[in-house]
Parts: sequence; C-alpha cells; structure tokens
Amino acid sequence: MGKYFGTDGFRGEANCTLTADHAYKVGRFLGWYYTQLRRRDGSDGPARIVIGKDTRRSSYMFEYSLVGGLVASGADAYLLHVTTTPSVAYVVRTEGFDCGIMISASHNPYYDNGIKLINSFGEKMDERLISLVEAYLDGNLVAFGKRWEELPLAKRDMIGRTVDHVAGRNRYIGYLISLGMYSFKGVKVGLDCANGSSWNIAKAVFDALGAKTYLIGAEPDGFNINRGVGSTHIEHLQKYVVEKGLDVGFAYDGDADRCLCVDENGGIVTGDHILYIYGKYMKERGKLQGNTVVTTVMSNFGLYKAFDELGIGYAKTKVGDKYVYEYMMENGCRLGGEQSGHIIFSKYASTGDGILTSLKIMEVMMARKKKLSELQEGFTFYPQVLENLRVADKAAAMNDPDVQKAISEAAGRLGDTGRILVRESGTEPVLRVMVEAESKETCQENVDSVVAVIKAKGHAV
Repeated sequence: MGKYFGTDGFRGEANCTLTADHAYKVGRFLGWYYTQLRRRDGSDGPARIVIGKDTRRSSYMFEYSLVGGLVASGADAYLLHVTTTPSVAYVVRTEGFDCGIMISASHNPYYDNGIKLINSFGEKMDERLISLVEAYLDGNLVAFGKRWEELPLAKRDMIGRTVDHVAGRNRYIGYLISLGMYSFKGVKVGLDCANGSSWNIAKAVFDALGAKTYLIGAEPDGFNINRGVGSTHIEHLQKYVVEKGLDVGFAYDGDADRCLCVDENGGIVTGDHILYIYGKYMKERGKLQGNTVVTTVMSNFGLYKAFDELGIGYAKTKVGDKYVYEYMMENGCRLGGEQSGHIIFSKYASTGDGILTSLKIMEVMMARKKKLSELQEGFTFYPQVLENLRVADKAAAMNDPDVQKAISEAAGRLGDTGRILVRESGTEPVLRVMVEAESKETCQENVDSVVAVIKAKGHAV
C-alpha cells in the first residue's frame, strides 16, 4: 500500500485526510497521463475517463474537483452520476474508456469518502500507476523519461469537456437483467440499499425480472449512507424479512460491490455461505474451472471443511478482494471472494458486484427449487473469537520465538477441529489473533493463551 492509496483507493475523512485539492490533482494527473499515452500511440483525440459516485454529500465536491482537473489536462470526463462501483468497471471495459474513477468510501460513514481508480480492463488500478499518482501529489513526479515540476495545462481547443453519460449506467442495468436466467415472478425479495449507490438500480433489475420487491435503505439524503442499514447493519434486514414474510433478502454496502443475504427465517448468509452455495452449484454442473474456489485467510474454517466433503479445492489469499481477483486471473478461476460479501464471478465481472451476487443466489434458488436456508445444508459455520491487540512493533511481536511457540501449541491443541490465525494489521499497530473451533469456549481459551504470551513478553501497549 502507498502513502495515500490503500488496497481500496484513497480514502479518508472528506476535506481532512482527503481534500478537494487532492481530487483536483488526481484529475490533473490522470487527464495528462492518458493524453500522453494517446499521443505516444499516435492518437490526437482526448483521453476519455468515466466517473461514478455514491450518495455522500461530499461526493459532489470530489466529482467537480476531479472533473476540473481532468478537463484542465485535456481529457473528456464522462459522468455516470450516482451509480455503483461495479457499474463503473463495466462501463470502462465495455465502452473503451482509458480509465474509470469511483467516488466512494464503501461501507464507511457519510463523512468519509474515497477515490477508487479502475483501469481500462475494469480492474483495480495497478500499483505502478498508483505510485505515479502519489509521486505527483508529493511533487516529485518522474514519468515519460523526465521530471515534472508541474503538469502543462491544456490550451484553446485542447481543453477537455464534460459529457453526461447516464446511458452507460442504463446499459449496465440492462446487462444485469440479461443475466437473469429465470423469472422471479411470485418471489418476495427484500433489498437493503444502504441509502447508497444501489438505491436506484437494484429495484429496477429485480422488478424487470418479475420479483415482488420490498425496499429499505433507499432514501439517501447525503448523510444517511450506511447509517443503521446495509451489509454492515444487516440486523435491520433480518427483522424486515421476518416481519414481511419475505422469501429472501439482500443487503448491499454504500457502493454496492458487496452483498450479504438473509434467508426466509432471518438467518444471516455471509460471503462464505455464498461461496459454498455457488461453488457447489458450479461443481454439480461441471462449471467450476480448476475445481477451485478462491478465498482469503479470513474465510471460516467451516467453509474449508464443507469444501473438503464436496471434493472442492480452494486457495487462500491475503485479505482484500484485490488479492482474490489477482489470484483468479493468474490461475483461471471463476469464483472467489471474502466473508464480508465481496464475491467475484470472473465470467461476468471484473470486480465484486453486490447486485450480480444477489442474482446468482436467486439463480441457485430457482434452479434447485429450494429455500435459501436449505441451500446452506452441509456447511457448518464455526464459532470465531477475534482479539485485536495493540503492540509496539508488529514484526517483533510476530517473530518472537515464544509467541510463535504459543501459536504452534494452540494449533496443536486444535488439530483438525479448528484453526488459529495470527496476522499483522495492514493499517494499524495491531496484531489480530483469531481462533475458530467447534465451541466458543475453545476459541476463547486458545486466543487467551496466545495473547497472554504477547503481553508477558512486553509487546502489548
């Protein structure tokens, strides 16, 4: 991760960590850089960059700042307006844009925001270009063989323009509808749109496919995104599904790149459940390429036990849908994701897509003629205890021989009935000690045993 950009873009509190000036400079760089690439490749046309945003009040400020920078550098800025992150990725890769920008802080509160960069293939921007953006922000850019104290401004007829491109968002909606293999007629579906990006998209898709659709979290006011609703507050949807007697519920986050589900009984269906349900469905139909589902190290131990029973292979990556997608592309895998609900169906999308995920779960329900609770049979979600321990030096604590011994001893006690995972936080001076086992008590005992050693060796602060 860089100085400004983490695994999911440049994120922080609006006009504190992330300012309008930052956004303008990001726009200046991208407009200039892609125009330079076009010139190098013999094209005299302007760079074409598409922008989407979520429903935060500050998203308008960042949108206008980005546009100002882009057109000042000679690029044309195409505006999708309020839309989802996966829709930006879809439009970029299907309509020949140089890159895409999504303004969103995902599941964060309204006062945060972020800038996510998407390459011409609809994927998260590569680290090489991110490093150039950061170098420009810090005033030490070296690109195209020279150092740039400042970037040249476009002049006269080379100044860029802004284009309303809501048609791109509509084509994305049409694409999702086209993926519906079954009519949802008669199915009562609850959608929690988190007062975010999906509020004017998800219902259109489900209505078109015949569902009887019930909405919550679909009244954005600029300040209520993710507030008590969405995938990070799924208890609201659980209650709603039961009270209304719905067949299923789907909860999205602020930019709708993740989805969690609620079954007809109000039970939570996590990203791991989704990987199990759809992985099994793919294997049964001979569609699970490489017989492998890609997970992260934080997926539940019960998922791996269930996959072992089904004869399904799995890979484990670092935490982050970025790493899941990279592994999938390198190894030709079709299904991967995170427990948090970032699910990637690489045949259909280049990012996690919450609405697509909900359509795929509906597909399995309709194809198998089963309720969502029944599709989970065979997967036991193991209890988990996670403790975050602040330490003076993450590496020193992790490499301490006594700490490593404590971890090994815990792993030995758990055997094949559970697992322990101790990892460094990517953003904080914190060690995360996590144990999954058949009982909560066993989890807590083994977490405590490792934490006690970390503290006894003086690493905790």
